[in-house]
Amino acid sequence: MAYSKYRLVPVGLATSLLIGCGGMSAPGPVTPGPQPVEHTDVTFLLSSTANDQLVQANLTFTSFTLTDKVGNTVEVLAAPESAEFTHLNGNVESLVTLKVPQGVYTAASATLGPSNFSCVIRDSSGGLMTGSFSVVAAAPTVSLPQPIAITGVHMAMLLNLEVSPGQAHSICYSGTGSQPYTVTPALELTRVAAAVQPANSENGKESNLEGLITAIAANAGSFNVAAADRLAWSVATNGSTVFQGVGGFSELVAGLPVDMDVTLQADGSLLATRVAVTDTSATDLTIWHGPLVFVSNAVAELLVFNTETRGQLFPGTSVDYEGGPWGLDFGSAAFRISAQFSNLQSLPFSASFNATNMVAGQNVYVTTHVPKFPNSPNLVAVTTVTLVPQTINGTVTAVSSAGGFTTYTVALAAYDLFSALAQQPGQTTILNSPNSVVVYVDGSTQMLNSMPLAEGSVLRFNGLVFNDNGTLRMDCAQVMDGVTP
Repeated sequence: MAYSKYRLVPVGLATSLLIGCGGMSAPGPVTPGPQPVEHTDVTFLLSSTANDQLVQANLTFTSFTLTDKVGNTVEVLAAPESAEFTHLNGNVESLVTLKVPQGVYTAASATLGPSNFSCVIRDSSGGLMTGSFSVVAAAPTVSLPQPIAITGVHMAMLLNLEVSPGQAHSICYSGTGSQPYTVTPALELTRVAAAVQPANSENGKESNLEGLITAIAANAGSFNVAAADRLAWSVATNGSTVFQGVGGFSELVAGLPVDMDVTLQADGSLLATRVAVTDTSATDLTIWHGPLVFVSNAVAELLVFNTETRGQLFPGTSVDYEGGPWGLDFGSAAFRISAQFSNLQSLPFSASFNATNMVAGQNVYVTTHVPKFPNSPNLVAVTTVTLVPQTINGTVTAVSSAGGFTTYTVALAAYDLFSALAQQPGQTTILNSPNSVVVYVDGSTQMLNSMPLAEGSVLRFNGLVFNDNGTLRMDCAQVMDGVTP
């Protein structure tokens, strides 16, 4: 009978023997491997806070970096992104939604590619000067008032361009031919508390987004838009979406212009609450958006500063096409008013906009169908001219009431376009008081101001500005804190 030379040893004894042997020790704890980093879908919204001095601020971001509390950095842009900021001034629009590693971030930085700030001013002889009188520094400042914790499935952050009065003045007046003023954009990054049902720019509502439809997803009830300021959006609709200018979603086609209000959803997608089509032909379409700077009393000619544009005459994606006044022929144009406002019939004045009462300083959205620029001296003939909302900044000088509205008389600074452009010779309309606007506020107005809405307060008001027989009046959608004139 064979016997094994090995014996079973009790576990406890075996362990003690191993410990007791020279050069041997008990196994240590197993070190876990690196944990996977969780990511959050972050929607970056854009806005601006400025007075009325600038008419354009195009910024092209070539990089945008976040730094967490231990010094780790993450580049959030996969490709350069460009946008125009001044047309927002209290409103917001989506820049891009990106996956960002979760963590607590305490700093941010950015670099800029081709960018510009533009002004419309009068020279010492009363002549009109427009364009960019400064150069933009490649490294803007980006501040975080407090650390931002990126957590969850989705969240939103606001990148706000803040233009001080001194900086705006220097942008417009401090440059010379040999030594242009260098402007360093100041940006602030904060977290946005988006609401389940957004109602204003502070909780996820984006108003008056403008662009051209590039694709339709009929089965999904959604469409893609190439924005007038070179961004791109994918927009969903549902049974509650209001369609204006067309019978419904089925009448949308690629190439049509849209003016729309959307809300930011919990997953970062955009849902349209209103889609307006001001021109139902997509053939050779070009859109312009910006302030009127001159309306001739001799011929059917207007000048509009081209803050944003898209379409046949400007086919590229570069911001180089934008800026400067364009002479347009409005002899055959249809005049319209943004359908965003449902209370126009309730206003205690006649809210009209047409060829005889449009005035320099009003914000317009223009369409045309010419395939190419005509030879001089001919002008581009426009098809539609639509009055759209704008933001004014000023000091409240009087408070009253009219009908179901509270009225606020707002004094404008001398550089405001209404004030600065009113005295140009050869214009159709002469304003009685170009340095003030009567603002009409009702229960539908979004009150986002922390400053009191009272005499002496400096505030910003967003809405439609009408010329009522020489008096400027605004149907106000939103009130915000102002910028020192």
